[in-house]
Amino acid sequence: MSGDPRADFFFLPAWPPTGNAVLWVSLTIVLAGLLGELAFRRFRLPRVVGYAAVGTIVSAFGLGIAGTRINPSLRLIVDLALALLLFEMGCRINLRWLRTNPWLLATSLIESALTFVLVLLTLSWLGVEWRLSLAAAAIAIATSPAVVMRVASEFNASGQVTERLILLTGLNTFYAVLASKIVFGWLHAEYSGSWTITLAHPLYLLAGSAIVAALLAFAVSQLARKLDLRNENSTLLLLGMILLALSVTKMANLSTLLVPLLAGLILRNSTERPWIWPRHFGTAGGVLVLMLFVITGSVWSVEAMAVGAMLGLALIVARGVAKLATTVALSGPSGISTRQGLALGVAMTPISGAALVMMADLQQLYPEFAAGLTGVMFSAIAVLELIGPIAVHLALRKARESNIP
Repeated sequence: MSGDPRADFFFLPAWPPTGNAVLWVSLTIVLAGLLGELAFRRFRLPRVVGYAAVGTIVSAFGLGIAGTRINPSLRLIVDLALALLLFEMGCRINLRWLRTNPWLLATSLIESALTFVLVLLTLSWLGVEWRLSLAAAAIAIATSPAVVMRVASEFNASGQVTERLILLTGLNTFYAVLASKIVFGWLHAEYSGSWTITLAHPLYLLAGSAIVAALLAFAVSQLARKLDLRNENSTLLLLGMILLALSVTKMANLSTLLVPLLAGLILRNSTERPWIWPRHFGTAGGVLVLMLFVITGSVWSVEAMAVGAMLGLALIVARGVAKLATTVALSGPSGISTRQGLALGVAMTPISGAALVMMADLQQLYPEFAAGLTGVMFSAIAVLELIGPIAVHLALRKARESNIP
């Protein structure tokens, strides 16, 4: 026996106990799951509203990610979850539809261009430095693939509005990544003095991402000849291949948004038959998606909202007007009613996941420049993270395409 009683009972835990990362992650998953079920069962809202609410609570205690660069481990979770959702989305987009109905492509291009112009003019008019307005406008083109895929899947939505929403969201993600990389390339030119980089960066990004995506699509198609990829064990193999492609993408500094989206598109459009996967590729994918919504819900802080809330709201209004005006104006020529066009425009409200990744890329390249944009973009992301899923659900209900009233 020694004089110190704690040394004699060394096998007992330390007091007071200290939590580790596993404990906090587990508590977050449990709380998010409970709030998600409450939102769904009590209020008939998408479960992701509950997940995002947990992120909001985390930020209220000062544990969010606003105002600083995203932690690499959190960025990895965001990239993995978005890769699964974008691959799933790409596998549902049949590009032959654009050939038979060119008004869909026109809707996509006009809506994206109008969003860019309106957001740029609005922020510039409100006094935001024009280079920051340009970067915000490029990111604002995106519609959140995470929210769209999750809500459509959760409510078993199907129909013209749902399919057009998935198509336009996929195209928007492509345009937004390309536009943001051109803006980043232009920043390279300003900082380095070489305008060659302005074109070289997006070209490298596009070509490199297409090559990795084609390799992933080829590997999956070959695997599908031997195995039933809807089987649980085979799905894990598919999940591993997507993650492997993502790691190659990150090592090559390519787009973590474009590679899974293009791979899904190549896979879907290289064959006549649709590809149907288990939702989010099983339980592991489901946990990643849950954590994605918690993380994107935690991007706000009192300081960031105080600096950028009004500008963030102006961005949301300008972006919403552009998307609504285009989908309503072109609803007739593209073959749907005005009511369906209105629902489509409202359903394109969310922005969160894709915008967060583009902001993280900008923070990594030019932290000082990105700091001027953080308040505006994170305020917009935080607001739309909560109301975006509700907007999608209401729009699909009004279009009578949600199978749960």
